[in-house]
Amino acid sequence: MNANRHENSGPSRTQQITLRGPAELADALPFMLGFHPTDSVVLVGLHGERGRFGGRVRLGIPSSPREWASTADHLAECLVEGGARSGARPDGVVVFLCQDPAPGETGRHVMERLHPFSQRLRTACGALDIPVYEVLCISDGLYFSYCCPDARCCPPDGTPLALSGTTVMAATAAYAGMQVRGTLRDMEARLKPAGGPGEEEQRAALDAAAASIVPRILEGSEEQGRVNVREETLRLAREILRRFANPKPPKSPKSAKFPGTAMSPETRTASKAPKPSANTANPPGVTIPGRNLVDTSERDAADDALITPEEAATLILGLQDRVTRDRAAEWMEGWEGTAALRLWRVLARRCVTPYQEHAAAPLTLVGWTAWSTGDEPTARVALGLALGADPEYVFAQLLHQACNEGLDPESLRSCLRSERDSRTASEQIAPASSRRVRMRASHRQGTRSALGRAGRQTGTRDRRAAAGVRPGGPAADRPGNGSPRHGGQRGSRSGR
Repeated sequence: MNANRHENSGPSRTQQITLRGPAELADALPFMLGFHPTDSVVLVGLHGERGRFGGRVRLGIPSSPREWASTADHLAECLVEGGARSGARPDGVVVFLCQDPAPGETGRHVMERLHPFSQRLRTACGALDIPVYEVLCISDGLYFSYCCPDARCCPPDGTPLALSGTTVMAATAAYAGMQVRGTLRDMEARLKPAGGPGEEEQRAALDAAAASIVPRILEGSEEQGRVNVREETLRLAREILRRFANPKPPKSPKSAKFPGTAMSPETRTASKAPKPSANTANPPGVTIPGRNLVDTSERDAADDALITPEEAATLILGLQDRVTRDRAAEWMEGWEGTAALRLWRVLARRCVTPYQEHAAAPLTLVGWTAWSTGDEPTARVALGLALGADPEYVFAQLLHQACNEGLDPESLRSCLRSERDSRTASEQIAPASSRRVRMRASHRQGTRSALGRAGRQTGTRDRRAAAGVRPGGPAADRPGNGSPRHGGQRGSRSGR
């Protein structure tokens, strides 16, 4: 279990509504997280007499029951510590266990299998003097209550979840502009290699890039090799950002050859369906099954087609340099932020075996750019995957903690802007200094050639000067004779 992969957020600042009963609690969960939490345990803190929602922690359900006790203790401590840091220790907890049935299982089987885990969670929270008001299991389109003994509202075989977009929570989310981004599994799939015919080609490109780039970084004299690789990486990344901003349709469909772009048979069938009309588009906050998956698959396939395996390999290897990654993090706003988020997603999907650890850099950039542009659910998912690829990746650790604690990303944006402005100013000063040096050199060279030309245009004394005889005597400072004035500058014919 990776202790860094939990998710925690402060109290919600969206419009408040009242939820009554397990059904409305189960319906509200995707809106609280921003996605449907597949294979997850979620703890939500409650505050005050009215049970206002507060901090939330999420973690994947451990596959081994032997890990359930330690996981329950860890989650309870994280929820309490997160609330204490924000000055609002929770007064109660609601627990959700979300898992799809395995082959041959039903939703009730899942509920019964996870019952000991629910007991561990209640015990862990009770040990910290936090009562658990409800524990729900959500599986196979049903919800089950571990706490409600009334079979009239919570039957043993489960209760169907409400249809998407038909509840009070969905209406409020639509009004507030909240959005559910599909399931957690779908969000993670956009950031992982999906196999396909292009995976071997991408692996070969990564091997070739590693053989070319790594020696230049390690064997360069006085960091010069590393600097050259850094500038080449950033130059290529900028070119691809502009390519994303102004895409040109490919001459032939190439998306299927790249990793991460292969569609499942269900997705391909859905993509052939007629496009919905304008009046049937998804209302804000409502997810229509299948449609969002098709849309994101098509967009990701188009993005993959814009980058060759060689370009992706060069960027993946180049981003392993910390300074290069920090420079790339400056593309965080406006059109650059939008294009960069697409680019980092593509690079994360190209980190095929055995280059999975290299995905930590592009995944962290996905998380940072998403957080910077206001997409916290995507940021948490990406940063969790980055820590899964490399648990010791410090940048991902810091961003994950800051995002989970509800900090404002503007403080980090300001630091990156200052770094960029300082570097730009120093880069502008350096060429100006070199231009002045070149101008001085050209003045000295121009003086000698001008003296020669002036000597040929005047009399015998000046011809001797042009031949290399140094002019002297009182006539040397005479205006108009072409000799140097005081300070080494050549005078004009008028004497000025």
